[in-house]
Amino acid sequence: MAEVVFTDVDKFYENGVHAVQDLNLEIRDGEFLVLVGPSGCGKTTALRMVAGLEEISGGTMSIGGRVVNKLSPKERDVAMVFQNYALYPHLSVADNIAFGLRLRKEPRKMIEERVAWAAKMLDLTPYLARRPKELSGGQRQRVAMGRAIVRQPQAFLMDEPLSNLDAKLRVQMRADISKLQRDLGTTTIYVTHDQVEAMTMGDRVAVMSAGLLQQVDTPQRLYDQPANLFVAGFIGTPPMNLIEADISFDGLAVTISIGAQTLTVVDAGLKRYPRLRAAGGRRVVIGLRAGDLHLADHRPELPSVTARLELVEALGSESIAYFRIDAMAIRPEGLDEEVDDELLGEGVTAARPNLVVSIPAESAYGLRLDTDVRLAVDTAKLHAFDPATGEPLR
Repeated sequence: MAEVVFTDVDKFYENGVHAVQDLNLEIRDGEFLVLVGPSGCGKTTALRMVAGLEEISGGTMSIGGRVVNKLSPKERDVAMVFQNYALYPHLSVADNIAFGLRLRKEPRKMIEERVAWAAKMLDLTPYLARRPKELSGGQRQRVAMGRAIVRQPQAFLMDEPLSNLDAKLRVQMRADISKLQRDLGTTTIYVTHDQVEAMTMGDRVAVMSAGLLQQVDTPQRLYDQPANLFVAGFIGTPPMNLIEADISFDGLAVTISIGAQTLTVVDAGLKRYPRLRAAGGRRVVIGLRAGDLHLADHRPELPSVTARLELVEALGSESIAYFRIDAMAIRPEGLDEEVDDELLGEGVTAARPNLVVSIPAESAYGLRLDTDVRLAVDTAKLHAFDPATGEPLR
């Protein structure tokens, strides 16, 4: 068994930075778990603590039921795949794959068998005699993976292994890594800042922000039931629309005021977020996925709001339309950290569109920029959050 378990794990650096805070997380035997979050959230630090490349400041780390806090990287029986490949340029592909086994002074025959097995699994057999400089980026990354799997460790640790590849190759390598992990059944912890990678690859996804674990669940549950505003704003492409709104009662229904416009929520919307009714008379944050907004002509049975169209991105099978509505959009703390401070100071609505809608490509042809458009809102699928705590009103 090769479970990896964080128990109350902390990491402090000498400069006072609390990089990982009270992390409790169990990666099951054979599971593919993805650690995802923005830059500086602590995900790579957590991974490096598993590898033994960072000391643990507090708490307990165990691998396969054995506490490894004081063990060296070599003693932990894990293999790490880095972002920059870390291949030896003067060695052949075969020698790069075999390097770790030779350091352990494994028998030559066993090394040859393991290298041949890894090369076949990774489609590297024709390239075993080549040097790294003669390979493409994707082939180099497969060599780095071959060097890891050939050791048959208890766990694979992958630190943003696809970030140096172009977009098309990343898609292919995502599929290759997922298939490889399923075939091997080895416990894998994969770090990325790309939530698309996280959603498409992980059995479960652990979302981190500012050193804290925000939520860990299956990709679909993260998407459908975010645990707080940060997860809601981080998971999903395009990200969820998060807008301030006022709540009031109207008989058995709840009326949501977005600026000067109103929506009425009944039945399904209230069942998903029963505490929404209790929020009457105060401000909340409403979340709407881009696919849960529609052109009003296409869904006349739904309540609608008016928004001004500012931009349309044609993506082939669909178009992403950006609208501005008279309401304040919310940017959860920790997102868009690299945006210019002056932009943040102006507020979201002053700087950019604040409502993103996914529509069929053919429906976009009749849209005109800088015109008002009626948008139907599927209120049965809305999300509602407390603006003070960020918690969902479930």
